[in-house]
Amino acid sequence: MGILYQVTGFNGWAIWLFVLFALMAFNELGRTTKWGGLVLFLIVPAGLTIFTWPTTAAPGNEYGTGTWFNWVKTYSALAGCLGFMAIRFIPGLAQKKWVLCFPPLILALNIFEACIRDFQCYSYGAWDGAYIDNLWLMSGPWNIMNGIAGLLNIVTICGWYGIFVSKDKSKDMIWPDMIWPWIIAYDLWNFAYTYNCIADHSFYCGLALLVSCTIPAFFIKKGAWLQHRAQTLALWIMFVMTVPSFADRIAPVPTTHNPKAFFIVSLLALIANVALAVYQFNKIRKYKLNPLKDEIFVETRAYKQVIVENR
Repeated sequence: MGILYQVTGFNGWAIWLFVLFALMAFNELGRTTKWGGLVLFLIVPAGLTIFTWPTTAAPGNEYGTGTWFNWVKTYSALAGCLGFMAIRFIPGLAQKKWVLCFPPLILALNIFEACIRDFQCYSYGAWDGAYIDNLWLMSGPWNIMNGIAGLLNIVTICGWYGIFVSKDKSKDMIWPDMIWPWIIAYDLWNFAYTYNCIADHSFYCGLALLVSCTIPAFFIKKGAWLQHRAQTLALWIMFVMTVPSFADRIAPVPTTHNPKAFFIVSLLALIANVALAVYQFNKIRKYKLNPLKDEIFVETRAYKQVIVENR
């Protein structure tokens, strides 16, 4: 912890674990019940948009939740959740190939938003660190490195033609070609993004949030990573927009503000995404695959397991 974050005690870790398990629990509620999803991702945000967020996330507020990025991220995450629910619960919708364009497009949009933010943070020229829009950040080459890693992460989105709805009661949106190599590369990139651009909030919005969707993708409902990611992201950002003082006043865990830490996390993200891109492009060339239509990981054990469990 001393390298990335200032040391936190038992209370800090207890709060972190509470955030983690709360996100996972509400994700399961939204995943396993249609009514839970509608309440969490339609009714609650509609009420908050009218009665709460104009005050708690007002532009220029002292916690930095009033930036363009927070508002865009909130509604793009919610759009993903509701769009995925439509694919899951409207009969026959998942059979239409044009509808299956939506998951990769909303995913790519969310990643691209963050890439723009990384590049924007570099443009501030805050080489020694500064508070900008009431958020502490430090500009540096890590912003460029991680922005490139994010763009590579978009390029390596693959196999979306293979998306289908699971046969079980929860009717999850299953993307069998989205297996662990891509998920890990995404996690490293996204953690570096939060560390670069929302540094002193990243203990929660980076570390806890990413773990909250990665655990379900590996151990609870395999093949549904994007669904887990959209729902946990929407839950977290709605909470932050509603209780903006959480990461700054209630349970702060600041980063060490060490340039070496920024460089290392972005370098790891860039290496992982370059390696993933090289691996995928080699497979595409070797087997003469169409990267927009063909699935790349069909021969892997992880892919086959997802198919067996859900189709």
